[in-house]
Amino acid sequence: MDIIIRTAAAAEYEELGEITARAYLDDGLLDFAEDDPYLSRLRDVAGRAPDGEVLVAEYEGTLLGGVTFAPPGSPLCDIAGPGEAEFRMLAVSPAARGRGAGEALVRACVNRARELEGVGHLVLSTTEKMLGAHRIYDRLGFVRTPERDWYPVPGLPLLTYRLEL
Repeated sequence: MDIIIRTAAAAEYEELGEITARAYLDDGLLDFAEDDPYLSRLRDVAGRAPDGEVLVAEYEGTLLGGVTFAPPGSPLCDIAGPGEAEFRMLAVSPAARGRGAGEALVRACVNRARELEGVGHLVLSTTEKMLGAHRIYDRLGFVRTPERDWYPVPGLPLLTYRLEL
């Protein structure tokens, strides 16, 4: 399967936002209701595009999923420190899972981070339930950094990973 990874077009923001929100909501990856404010953030691709790079995975004209790459200093960074880039909101539609889209998106973030001068690490946060994503991170050489785990809200622990570039 020849998956294309590219920058999202503005006309795709709404569709990608819905793919992202549905992936988190329908898979029970986060425990929240349909009216949770974080779902609005997941859907707001247009709001995050100016501060990062929104990438999509496409196959034969169909969006499979996306990810947001945050370069150093971006307001989208949750845990990245100096010399670190971060990626967030990795999501693949249920129909496209198991076809390599998630891994292709993560590899694109790795490549983008390597292109940036002075960036030595790529970091991310994930939940305990995102087991498919964990397998991708392990396969690509990311290492758990439990000392950086954090809680964006009470009762929601986020696990962290880092890749040395």
